[in-house]
Amino acid sequence: MVITDSLQPDHPIIFANEAFQRLTGYDRSEILGRNCRFLQGRDTDPQSVRKVRNAIEAERPINIDLLNYRKDGSTFWNALYVSPVRSESGVVQFFFASQFDVSERVEAQRQITEQKQVIEATVRERTAALEAALEVKTTLLHEVDHRVKNNLTLMGSLLRLQSRALPDPRLRQTLENMLERIDALSTVHRRLYESDDITRFDVGTFAHDLASDVLGAARRPDIRLKIDAEPIYIPTEKATAVALVLNELITNAVKHAYPKECGGELVLTVSARDDHALIKLQDDGPGFDPDMPNPDSIGRALIERLSRQIQAETCWDVTPNGTGVSVKFPLYQ
Repeated sequence: MVITDSLQPDHPIIFANEAFQRLTGYDRSEILGRNCRFLQGRDTDPQSVRKVRNAIEAERPINIDLLNYRKDGSTFWNALYVSPVRSESGVVQFFFASQFDVSERVEAQRQITEQKQVIEATVRERTAALEAALEVKTTLLHEVDHRVKNNLTLMGSLLRLQSRALPDPRLRQTLENMLERIDALSTVHRRLYESDDITRFDVGTFAHDLASDVLGAARRPDIRLKIDAEPIYIPTEKATAVALVLNELITNAVKHAYPKECGGELVLTVSARDDHALIKLQDDGPGFDPDMPNPDSIGRALIERLSRQIQAETCWDVTPNGTGVSVKFPLYQ
């Protein structure tokens, strides 16, 4: 520790203890009468020195780390604390300054900072590499989805041309049912191709598109479609099964709930509750008996099988005023 006389020009040191002499390498005779700035050197931070000078001029204490120099030219980090000492009248007569060698702490901090910078640089490089790899993977998967969509569309077109030559109306209807499922799968791959995230599939947006497409293809302007579908994301691997379930529900409702020239309101909702997705479809048709044989038994069987595949609970609610069906399945399993 040292004490300087603030009443003398340039605040000379008037006291320095032995610890200060050992820390700096200077004898008492080389210290007394000098300003503390003699400990500064080439690499001492000018901004830190300015802060000390401003604090002394403002007669307020300051605590700061400074790079100082010993007599032999070696450096040490000095945890400097300077405080004014006032007389009874409030006049600053002295400044008390304590020094503590914190070179090890500062060096440790420097090493930590360097290691942090190295780690951050490594992380940035690794992240950039992963992002590049993901971009390549995304591009490839988008290309696959695009080609699958095109192939499904081509397949559907060829089968529709072939169906016109079938003499049996029942065979044509069966083939048309299969083509509707192909169209649903094509829409799935179109959505995946357009998506920026290859790991997730938006059920809500897909349901809106699919319902509109089915009604448009059926040419049923007498069916009023009401959709309340919020964006809900599921893993991509569930997309096909969920899409086919939706397709079966909507097409069955259009065909069986509303005979030709007997329209109504079809309500489709898609929502998420407690980590589960919930798809509900409600028509206001005449209803049916779920325990009786169903002419579209393939569709019902397909819904049941796909529901098991996505771990869904499928419930039918049939009343004289219409049929409702709900499909609830976990979002993340």
